[in-house]
Amino acid sequence: MSDVLQAVFGGLTLGAQYALMALGFSMIFGILRVINFAHGAFYTLGGYIGYYVSTEMGMPFVVGLIVAALVTALLGYAFEITVIEQRIDDHLATIVLTLGLGLMITAGVLILFGPQAVAYNFPLDGTLRIGGAAVPYGRLVVIGVAVVAVMLIHLFLYRTQTGRGLRAMADDRHIAVIQGMRPKILFPLAFGIATGIAGLTGALVTPLFSLAPSIGDQVLMVSFLAVILGGLGSLSGAVLASLLIGMVESFAGIYIGGTVAPLLLFCLVLVLLVVRPTGLLGREVKHV
Repeated sequence: MSDVLQAVFGGLTLGAQYALMALGFSMIFGILRVINFAHGAFYTLGGYIGYYVSTEMGMPFVVGLIVAALVTALLGYAFEITVIEQRIDDHLATIVLTLGLGLMITAGVLILFGPQAVAYNFPLDGTLRIGGAAVPYGRLVVIGVAVVAVMLIHLFLYRTQTGRGLRAMADDRHIAVIQGMRPKILFPLAFGIATGIAGLTGALVTPLFSLAPSIGDQVLMVSFLAVILGGLGSLSGAVLASLLIGMVESFAGIYIGGTVAPLLLFCLVLVLLVVRPTGLLGREVKHV
């Protein structure tokens, strides 16, 4: 029983990480129709910013989270205005541009911090005993922050005028523009929010796992799988698929072996997409 609970909490932690990443990835695709392959690099950058602020500068961990989120959000906002906006309807160009940005961020991290993993530790020690399972407090914090972040994003998109404007742009850009929506304001905002979420996730989660220049690649791959599995452009689908993937990865790591988990994930995605090509909560017409 304790192994099952251990796997459940491990899966929830992984799922929370993937959900936050997939949420931002899906938001950019759903609203801008841009596949942001720099999303993993923003995760890495957020981790290193959090590390530098809280470890090198000696500031509280929460301050590191806030700074990481703000810096990555501002960088994403500026990148959309200055680069993506010029090629917003050229999908191949935006893929190349985001790939290039990701490589630049990774190269900058390598130059500043070196290729080796750094010691970035979560500020809370100790574990909570639940049904015989020892759950680190850090995992509970990650799960809690993820739940709050998802709720806030949902409230923003569905309860504010700006959020409704973003969803209108995702549903039908042409009609939304006719009704007075301004893409040059809404698109950078969506991109900045999404990259800020990625930076926050990196600063929050990497103390529990590891922090190295290449960590964003794996997180990006799994988040991309979650977005496809949940349904391209569906935020709720991305969250649901992320939790499912986190559980599969956690249980496979405990009962089968960590090396088998990636194979199971790809098989899961393949089978579900054969049964439901639009994803778990996707539609023929994409909506946010």
